[in-house]
This record gives sequence, structure tokens and C-alpha cells, in this order.
Amino acid sequence: MKKITITSEFSVFENLMTLPSEIQNLMEMAISIRKKAYAPYSKFRVGVAILLDNGQIVLGSNQENAAYPSGLCAERVAIFQAGAIYPEATILKLAISATADEKPVASPIPPCGACRQSIAEYEFKQDTPIEIYFMGETGEVYLSKSLNNLLPLAFDKKFL
Repeated sequence: MKKITITSEFSVFENLMTLPSEIQNLMEMAISIRKKAYAPYSKFRVGVAILLDNGQIVLGSNQENAAYPSGLCAERVAIFQAGAIYPEATILKLAISATADEKPVASPIPPCGACRQSIAEYEFKQDTPIEIYFMGETGEVYLSKSLNNLLPLAFDKKFL
């Protein structure tokens, strides 16, 4: 038997104000759309802003449903919309902000597993990394230079 070690590396920004201005603007859009999330059950609101290589910005917020599996996370709302409206565009950057109605969220909130897999599909398709910035309502902002950093050993079409 042999062992392998897989590591992930993140850049950490102290807060929203320490981000580069382009990313700060993208994160502010994620915060704004987060407020429009439909989250009557979890009371957990997530907003996403995606920057495409054509200069377009695509937004998404989580959309819940009483039949829980029928809802959709903000990341998938945004990335599927980007893929539907701009199928030839390359996704450059993704900004995520999350909060809860009943308590402050000061820790960075990364994409869930299903969202990581969905983002991976687009990163594989375009064959270029997607920078992912994520934060809570306040506090530090983490940067992952690629989805592969968040989801090593990802499943993709080469296994099919």
C-alpha cells in the first residue's frame, strides 16, 4: 500500500475592503443578489456573481422549495444561467457570499459538494481554472485559484 497526500491552498483576504477593486465589486453584487434569495425554510441566503471573459456578469441566489431536492443553490443557479445564456464564454471568476437570517455568519462559506461538481464541469469544459472567492456575511474572504483546489480527484467525462 502507498499513501498520497493532497493539499489545498487558499489566499486569505482580511475582509471585503482588502480585495482588489474588480473582485470587491463582484462580491458586492453577490451580496446584493444574496438579499433576494428565496430561503423560507433554511433562512440561509447565498448570492453569487460570475465574471465571464466577455465582460458579462451573471448573478444567482439560492431558491428553495418545500420539496427540498427541488431547490437549487446559488452557485448552480448562476453557473447554469451563464452556461445557458453565454455558452461560448469562459468563466473567469466566481464570488460567493452567504449569511443566515437568525445569526451572523463571519466564516467563509465554500460551495457545497453538488455545486463543486457543477462548477467542475464548466472548469473542465473550458480547460481553464475558475477563481472562486467566498465569504460569509462579514470577515475573511478566501480565494481558491481553481475548483480543482476545492475538489481534488473530481469526477469528469474521462471516467465515462
